[in-house]
Amino acid sequence: METKELLMALKGIQTIKSVMILLGVDRKKAVYYIHRLRKAGYVKTKGASNKTRVYYISAENRLKAESFYDIINRHSPAKIAPLEETKVYGKRLAEEEALIFALKSGSIRVIIASLALFRHITNWKLVNKLAEKRLKRQVCALYDVAKTIMRVRRMPERFKNSALPKKGEKYADIIQNFSSDDFKNIEEKWKVHIPLNKADLEDYA
Repeated sequence: METKELLMALKGIQTIKSVMILLGVDRKKAVYYIHRLRKAGYVKTKGASNKTRVYYISAENRLKAESFYDIINRHSPAKIAPLEETKVYGKRLAEEEALIFALKSGSIRVIIASLALFRHITNWKLVNKLAEKRLKRQVCALYDVAKTIMRVRRMPERFKNSALPKKGEKYADIIQNFSSDDFKNIEEKWKVHIPLNKADLEDYA
């Protein structure tokens, strides 16, 4: 059987047992067919709760795909396991995009993990575009928090100056109703409530 025929016949979620039934073959042959598809890049494998291996078979698996969680986990010691995620195929996602995604996520865990991205961000023009005016102070506040726990890439003065709060400007939230006990100086500088304390950052120790 040709590889493309196998792909069409087994596309979807399979186990060795289901492959045996669908193709009418013995276990050895079913394992061989899965091996062929995996070698061609069409198979992703996960373990089920009963220790059975589950095979996700799709032509899309052959394309390079990643999510913003993949980008964050690649760089951060504070790994996150998303409940759901959207993979992007055929396009490399940027750390700058992942940072803004984290900022908009509403998840403290995702925001903590995203602090590591400041070690890799170089395209501040892209950050400026994605953050727009309404999120630039939050970006700067998190950047200053990241500086307290690790070495980070330099943020351009032009970006910082453009984000400074104006006189009388109200405090902004990153996550509503969350504020820091440990980063009050950063909160006051940027007029941003920071939803993190030093104890939250122990993964970076």
